[in-house]
Amino acid sequence: MWAYNETFYQIYPIGFCGAPIHNDGVCIPRIRKIGEWSEYLEHLGIGSIILNPVFESDNHGYDTRDFKQIDCRLGTNDDFKEVCKALHEHHVKIILDGVFNHVGRGFWAFLDVQEKKWDSPYKDWFHINFDGNSGYNDGFWYEGWEGHFELVKLNLQNPEVKNYLLDCVKFWIDTFDIDGLRLDVAYSLDHDFMRSLRSFCEAAKPGFALIGEVLFGDYNLIVNDEMLHSCTNYECYKGIYSSFNSMNLFEIAHSLNRQYGKEQWCLYRGKHLMNFADNHDVTRIASILTNKNHLPLAYGILFGMPGIPCIYYGSEWGEAGEKAPDNDYALRPCFEEPKPNELTDFIRTLISIRKNSTALCSGDYENLVITNHQLIFERQTEEEKILVAVNASENPYTAYDHRLYGDFLELITGEKETLNGQCCLEPYSIKYYKATCCTSSIYIY
Repeated sequence: MWAYNETFYQIYPIGFCGAPIHNDGVCIPRIRKIGEWSEYLEHLGIGSIILNPVFESDNHGYDTRDFKQIDCRLGTNDDFKEVCKALHEHHVKIILDGVFNHVGRGFWAFLDVQEKKWDSPYKDWFHINFDGNSGYNDGFWYEGWEGHFELVKLNLQNPEVKNYLLDCVKFWIDTFDIDGLRLDVAYSLDHDFMRSLRSFCEAAKPGFALIGEVLFGDYNLIVNDEMLHSCTNYECYKGIYSSFNSMNLFEIAHSLNRQYGKEQWCLYRGKHLMNFADNHDVTRIASILTNKNHLPLAYGILFGMPGIPCIYYGSEWGEAGEKAPDNDYALRPCFEEPKPNELTDFIRTLISIRKNSTALCSGDYENLVITNHQLIFERQTEEEKILVAVNASENPYTAYDHRLYGDFLELITGEKETLNGQCCLEPYSIKYYKATCCTSSIYIY
């Protein structure tokens, strides 16, 4: 799967393009701005973009009105075709947000039910009880997603609904040449629907990627050969920032070993979960870290750990943004143009290192040295071994371990270094040591 070796870049288009929060019905080609960033994304090393909802909706995009029409606030289907063409010309693949669990109250089939009630041919597309009533006084009760009744839950076990959604996916592939889907609230989706989606997409476009939004539970239930290729790794998302804020790197080391370690009981060995430092739903990493010196280190871990790294737009230059109690507007700003800085350059280096490393893309994981303030772990395939070493302390640190042995190339600086059972780390530093000769894989006990 191509996605396993790439770095992803997530954009929330309605915010990024400066569209109004509520659909005003005015068509403006704001989405073309994403195409204008394609050269920047290519230079950064991005392999694929994830676009949160782009289709016609009531407000924030997850309350869909029409799955086959680009939101008028963003432009037209022809505008988006040009965006996709520009991205592909710059070697950036396109993942769209597949919002299949629910629709908005303005969705055309739900409007038909509101009008015709029992007589609507679409009444079984939703979970409806005509003996009750809704908070909107529709004359019937319906199930909303997690109690949000502006989000009308679809009946994915209805063959007509399933076929309609699959037809929409085929339309997106044929019209925009997309390369995959992010499945919104994948933890709520019917498993048979996801199986059908996997086989349908693979037949329609071989290599089509399916990545699910999952917050908790056993990711194996939906990341497997029959359903999704990957899902969001919220366990390690929390572990990354929390380890630095509590100065307890045991936390992220434990999570990574639990997921990918060499023991038979480790949960996700051989799988590629999607890793992130922040996204459109959570406070940005630059705002949540209490010590800003830890920001590059957080990305160092992100690109060194198993899985697929994903960057949220603007965070590559350290943009701030705090989640409010009742909205996410501060997390989804409009940027006129990129604002690259030293952090951006550092992340560009990490993207390049990972893309050219079999060990970082698909190697085994093993913890070597763990303290509250330091962590050294190993990524290894038969062809390559890399040590990722982190010092979160304000003081220099020397790690001692019999496995820190051999000749290495430090990939971030390009300097050669020989380790003889110890590793010297500067304050607030991260190093990627690549073994350069066969003796480096021999441990002296």
